[in-house]
Amino acid sequence: MLPFEFIIEGTPVSQQTRNRQRLQAWKTEVGNAARRQIPSNFLIISTEIEVTITYYHDGATPDVDNIIKPIQDALIGIIYDDDKQVVETKSRKKSINNSYKIKGVSAVLLSGFASGNDFLHIKISEAQISEVLD
Repeated sequence: MLPFEFIIEGTPVSQQTRNRQRLQAWKTEVGNAARRQIPSNFLIISTEIEVTITYYHDGATPDVDNIIKPIQDALIGIIYDDDKQVVETKSRKKSINNSYKIKGVSAVLLSGFASGNDFLHIKISEAQISEVLD
């Protein structure tokens, strides 16, 4: 079932926000977006994984490192057992107005671009065993 990917429209909420209700609402929104993409035969992942988060935006954005934790926490019990399973995370932000050359693009990512709105693309993959440290 990996990779598993989904999109969420809108602006992510930073872990640093003082508005705890908004943060909890954001986590619920993330969980619901993931649930909508889960295939019927999906089993919660119990192995080590990698998470890639890309925020495509137009305008001001939260710090890229502060959007990771709420998303990872929101996926516990939905996609994986525990966020301790996440052994690598990549988080980045890109202007939605740029031109990109995309190889092997997924239908999920294309649907994000088709909306024309700010969105996050979240991809969970099996952890790669590598003896090369970079």
